[in-house]
Amino acid sequence: MRIAAYTHQGVPHVGQVSADGASVTAFDVPREVAERGAQALIEAAVAGAALPALTNAAVAVADVQLRAPLPRPRRNVWCVGRNYHAHAKELQESVFKASNANVAAWPIVFTKVPECVVGPFDSVHLPGAAVSEQIDYEAELGVVIGQGGKNIAKADAMKHVYGYTVINDVTARDVQMRHQQWDMGKSFDTFCPMGPWIVTADEMDGRQTRVRCWVNGEQRQDGETALMIFDISTLIETVSRGITLYPGDVIATGTPAGVGMGLNPPRYLKSGDTVRVEIDGIGTIENRFV
Repeated sequence: MRIAAYTHQGVPHVGQVSADGASVTAFDVPREVAERGAQALIEAAVAGAALPALTNAAVAVADVQLRAPLPRPRRNVWCVGRNYHAHAKELQESVFKASNANVAAWPIVFTKVPECVVGPFDSVHLPGAAVSEQIDYEAELGVVIGQGGKNIAKADAMKHVYGYTVINDVTARDVQMRHQQWDMGKSFDTFCPMGPWIVTADEMDGRQTRVRCWVNGEQRQDGETALMIFDISTLIETVSRGITLYPGDVIATGTPAGVGMGLNPPRYLKSGDTVRVEIDGIGTIENRFV
């Protein structure tokens, strides 16, 4: 099942997307529930409740404005750094050089504030040269947690996955390096495009899919999630160590090689650039940087 958050004629909805991705039918829920996107549906599923009834009228996806499926996550988005071998290698000669020696020892985990999440086709706002001149893209698979828990064992971790979405982990590289801790350079307003919807785990396996990215039509990234250094189960086990995960939590699982910082010379985003991220089995997001 595909679950989308969207507005139609100025009214927020959460709905079920058709198998071909062409239309969406709203669930019959109050406006305050729809404004939270898929969050209430995830919580209900964990509690064993049935899905809300669908309304009668399907609407063409082309006629709605898609929002992030979780427009305002309940807390920070969990993120993983350098989780593909080729990506770790491309940064070996960058400012990350000193910390590359033991990249496979433990996952690098940081977060993005929930307020930086925007829709799958919304604009991303460049902060201006006085704040950052090194804005980069990172195409990533997002894992949405269903059943929460703490100290989740790797063997049980996939039971806690509700579904998957597409994320662009936009990054201000100079700010990221300046503060050493990454949260500030990752959390600027609009720096987490997400969508176009959530695909539930019964319809796809995030461990066997492909993440690709284009900048202005030029392909920059192409990676298989099977080649992650730390797989989804390991990431869930790691993040839940001593920390309770909750329904609706999101884990961005890292980006393949091909980021702007890793090119020679580096190629950062500028006003007017368009970044498209596509993941097999989910769909595409595309954002203009302004």
